[in-house]
Amino acid sequence: MERKPETFPLAPTRRNRLLAGLDAAAFARLEPHLEAVPLALGQVLHQPGSQMRHVYFPTTAIVSLLYVMEDGASAEIAVVGNDGILGIALFMGGETTPNWAVVQSAGEGYRIPAPLLLKEFELASTTMHLLLRYTQALITQMAQTAVCNRHHSVDQQLCRWLLLSLDLLPTNDLVMTQELMANMLGVRREGVTEAAGKLQDAGLIRYSRGHIHVLDRAGIEARVCECYRVVRRETDRLMAPEAIASVR
Repeated sequence: MERKPETFPLAPTRRNRLLAGLDAAAFARLEPHLEAVPLALGQVLHQPGSQMRHVYFPTTAIVSLLYVMEDGASAEIAVVGNDGILGIALFMGGETTPNWAVVQSAGEGYRIPAPLLLKEFELASTTMHLLLRYTQALITQMAQTAVCNRHHSVDQQLCRWLLLSLDLLPTNDLVMTQELMANMLGVRREGVTEAAGKLQDAGLIRYSRGHIHVLDRAGIEARVCECYRVVRRETDRLMAPEAIASVR
């Protein structure tokens, strides 16, 4: 007998902004198929060229979209957390993607079989409009990340990364090794060590053994480049509750 997917109570389900934005009819169709899953640090959810069997809705986890070069060098192109979904290639017509999706901050989320979400999208319902709005916000983040990596210092990139991550977490704590941060930012580990050291010396963060505790968010916001605000403003414009309500 096939095991029924585990489900969380309604409130945790709605901790994901996209799930919370679904209208009642769409949520009723999808909810029985939502499976609660733990998302472990470093877990690979999607990899290049592989067909997507599931799409994921993080609730307390953060997932990095990474591009890995032939020589092993990598860089993060976007982060996805409780504001979004892993698997936009499914409904954009590609079905596969050239990048990796790797859990950056452990937590929980939901997944649903890819064909079921695609079927809901193809109904041309409010779900389609909601997913397309999120896709636009994600594209903005990807574009701004490329600009930031080209024109701004490692210190500013680290501040941007910290703030985007904090926006997706309920606390001011992140678990992240310097090696992983270097991979995310696409820089040498020494560069991350120096940048994190500057923030710590300024009393903005406390960093020890892969654990980052943000002490002064306002201070980090004062140092960050414009890229964080561009991404935050566009995401809020497209995905704020009142914006989502307008497409229903």
